[in-house]
Amino acid sequence: MYGLLGKSLGHSFSKDYFTEKFSKLNINDTYQNIELDDISKISEFIHNHKNLKGFNVTVPYKESIIPYLNDLDETAREVGAVNTVKVYNDGKLKGFNTDVVGFKAIISQLSVISKRGTALILGSGGASKAVQYVLRKENIAFKIASRNSYKSGVIGYNDINSSGFAPYSIIINTTPVGMFPNVDECLALPYSTIEPYHVFIDLIYNPEETLFLKNATLNGAVTFNGMKMLHEQAEAAWEIWRKL
Repeated sequence: MYGLLGKSLGHSFSKDYFTEKFSKLNINDTYQNIELDDISKISEFIHNHKNLKGFNVTVPYKESIIPYLNDLDETAREVGAVNTVKVYNDGKLKGFNTDVVGFKAIISQLSVISKRGTALILGSGGASKAVQYVLRKENIAFKIASRNSYKSGVIGYNDINSSGFAPYSIIINTTPVGMFPNVDECLALPYSTIEPYHVFIDLIYNPEETLFLKNATLNGAVTFNGMKMLHEQAEAAWEIWRKL
């Protein structure tokens, strides 16, 4: 058994993705949603499901899962967030971050010119940390904007409304705003300042085109959703579960 740990998982395609994968591989493994209203319940869940071999982690538990793990791989330790957990036969848990694999796959599609500019990361949670890690490795400068602008080095959304998007080349939404079922929502930002040279990336994949991306498209920007990231991180997680 494998699964996806989160709080509300009606938006997720992970179960369908792995169920289809297992069918194609002709194996009897299962993948289920693990909806917990409190991360502290994960230990009891694992204890009661001895056949659990691994699980993915999504919002809001990518950071809060860490104290419940026995070990972290080097990348997850550097990132400070986990989206994949391997459950060993002795019950010990090791955390990994395959979001970095997924986001790197998106970044690899961008032009050299786009990468020379400063990126703007919207959000400061676990997904944001994976994006920050990849951008550092790619030597792409970035700023972080969040409602939690009291954090060191983080600007507020009002700062973007003051400057517009002109100072940035890549704008990345790592927040869940606009995710199904709240498809009519998006961050209140100065979309009228978008130019055709901008690249907008939304890590959300359901819906396929968020209101955030629609606003970018209407103003001529290049856009990417999170579907490629979903596929790449899922395959990387599968390799971890099957080989380690």
